[in-house]
Amino acid sequence: MKVAIIMPAYNEEKRIGKTLEEYGKFFKDKKYRDFNFEIIVVINNTQDKTEAIVKSYAKKYRFIRYLNFKQGGKGFAIIEGFKEALKDEKNMLMGFVDADMATSPEAFDDLIEKIDNYDGIVASRYVYGAIVKPKQSISRIFVSRIFNFLIRVLFLMPYKDTQCGAKLFKKNAVESMIKELGMTQWAFDVELLYLLKKHNFKVKESATIWADKEYSKINFMKAGPRMVSSVIRLRLINSFFEPLLKPFKFIAKIGDSLINKK
Repeated sequence: MKVAIIMPAYNEEKRIGKTLEEYGKFFKDKKYRDFNFEIIVVINNTQDKTEAIVKSYAKKYRFIRYLNFKQGGKGFAIIEGFKEALKDEKNMLMGFVDADMATSPEAFDDLIEKIDNYDGIVASRYVYGAIVKPKQSISRIFVSRIFNFLIRVLFLMPYKDTQCGAKLFKKNAVESMIKELGMTQWAFDVELLYLLKKHNFKVKESATIWADKEYSKINFMKAGPRMVSSVIRLRLINSFFEPLLKPFKFIAKIGDSLINKK
């Protein structure tokens, strides 16, 4: 059995070297287990030295490889990573993690250990037992809780943290929803979890250790309205009036592509 770890990378020259070194060393030492690993770095619309750095680590660790696309967006990168992972029939588990080391390899390995008989497992910063270092500001916690409340009301999903950048799924779960994924930016994680719920897959939430990064690229004051509008749009597209709203799926893809170009 094999595990594919997808790592989207957009202008990550300052951080991805350390991340790949830590993940490379950790999973190299895990070869005694009953399964193998591969790390698929999906470079998307990068304008710095990310590709050169990833190339050097792909030579150092044979289980690290990469794809490079001119199109951007975290969701787009993960979808392409899933498609690539599905080409290898040995990949029975596949997930994704951010390139900033907010999730350590030990924390991601914990998801592998705990997936058990579930179809998927998502890391969570807001369930009992989770550790976030350093502690998030009150304003950031407030915004994230409001956003999570909106998601739980609109989609009737139980998750306290849909946006944590570490998730793992079984092959059949990914295969079932890969062609339906349409959001490539702000609502990607929500749509992914909603589709799994729609197809009756069991996904559990697990407490994680999260190292909040000072140099995060996300400006929550600017991103917040986009995230909310994307989630509402996703809810409309997947409502009882879906047949009447099919044109919006096309509009949604155009909107995401325009956002990615900015």
